[in-house]
Amino acid sequence: MRRSVFVAAILLLTSLAASAQDVPATAPPPGSSTTPAPADAATPPPAEPAPAAQPGNPPMTGPQLLISTSMGDITLQLDAVRAPKSVASVLRYVRDRHYNGTVFYRVVKGFVIQMGSWDANVKGRPPGHGPTPLEADNGLSNLRGTVALAHGADLMASADFFINLGDNTPLDHLKDDTFNVTGFTVFGQVTSGMDVVDAISQVPVGDRGPMPGQAPVDPILIKKVSIVGEPDLPPAKAPAAKQSVKKKKA
Repeated sequence: MRRSVFVAAILLLTSLAASAQDVPATAPPPGSSTTPAPADAATPPPAEPAPAAQPGNPPMTGPQLLISTSMGDITLQLDAVRAPKSVASVLRYVRDRHYNGTVFYRVVKGFVIQMGSWDANVKGRPPGHGPTPLEADNGLSNLRGTVALAHGADLMASADFFINLGDNTPLDHLKDDTFNVTGFTVFGQVTSGMDVVDAISQVPVGDRGPMPGQAPVDPILIKKVSIVGEPDLPPAKAPAAKQSVKKKKA
């Protein structure tokens, strides 16, 4: 009896060993895929690095202007900290109503739109006060949506300013300029109404203006420029005409 049990055990072990040899040595572990990857499978490309943040201007502090035009409203945030003289001059022009009834007299697609001292009849308005010295070396760049004072060869500015349609960094103060004789003074930034600015930049232009080929064919009226939060002053009264008094003869 014991011999029969021993022989049966040996036969069982031999059968199990034979079954184990039938399992391929390369069989995948439980749970893994049995589908091989094609030999020519492309290696996924490495993730592209995030684009570097574009340099911009620091936050601006100061009053805000509302420019009401025939094509919509534009709001400007002024920087009274970095361009104090320029901002003070513009605010004075606003309070004097210098801009009311003027037009955007210069439109250069992709570059600037400009306003200040010309009306729809191409009649210029004289400066209301003394010129403003250049403040271009203030750390602000002529990026899209910024506002800068125009100036002539003497580098002095009056009421006229432009809104940049693109990043016009060639208009910035040169870093190696130690005499403050380069660039245009950035004194503000459009905070609302850039869609209006872009719409103005697309209008047809012609020669009826101070800059031939850059004046809108249909005048874009600046109805009013006001300081946000500041009450409007009452219209100035015209001086009363003096009446001559005739002396009675005795």
